[in-house]
Amino acid sequence: MPNTLIVVPCFNEADRLPTERFARFAEECRDVGFLFVDDGSSDRTADVLRELAARDPKRFSMLELARNSGKGEAVRRGMLEAFSREPEFAGFFDADLATPLGEALRLRDVLRAQPETQVAMGARVQLLGRDIRRSPIRHYLGRVFATVASLSLDLAVYDTQCGAKLFRNTAFVRDCFAAPFLSKWIFDVELIARMKATRDPASQPPLEQLIFELPLYEWTHVADSKITTLDLAVAAADLLKIHRHYRIGGGRSRRS
Repeated sequence: MPNTLIVVPCFNEADRLPTERFARFAEECRDVGFLFVDDGSSDRTADVLRELAARDPKRFSMLELARNSGKGEAVRRGMLEAFSREPEFAGFFDADLATPLGEALRLRDVLRAQPETQVAMGARVQLLGRDIRRSPIRHYLGRVFATVASLSLDLAVYDTQCGAKLFRNTAFVRDCFAAPFLSKWIFDVELIARMKATRDPASQPPLEQLIFELPLYEWTHVADSKITTLDLAVAAADLLKIHRHYRIGGGRSRRS
């Protein structure tokens, strides 16, 4: 088994899944594998994934969900399956590869260099020498949401929603994925809230040392995005739900 397993949630991705990019990366990096989760797609996504898995069964596998459950549940189910295969690291990337797969190796380098870090998260920061391509409206909406999320979490996190995260396979991390998420879309925020709720102050370092944000070298917005204005409204409501459920900043956190 590869020592690093990346979960890729898929819903109706038959016409845009960049299968050749996945295949090339798997050929170049033999210690990285992929677990594709078909989230009840109604198109040929399952067939495309089966064909990809048949090309290299050691590097590609798939998990089929009987019905569409949302990205959060697809990621959660995929991560639990990935952890059960006992890789050293497991994470998730968006199917459109807005974040190039090479960034997974940089995230892994962080975890290898910092034994206390439990999750390395990509951050879309427009810096000199970086290639972060994002429409202005999405950038500013994203910054507003990120600021509100940071205040809600009472944590100086820059980018909760970047779809590139890699985790150390530990009991602490697995516990954070054990129960279904309250939110289908901003489960990333809830995951951090769970880490706050689960962390044992007596035996673990502060959350700022358990989570590491790595500015990406490259990120490109894919035009065929499924996010709508309604999704943003739902995300705002979910953020309030998460804040209340985990009692962030209001005494002892409650676990899900």
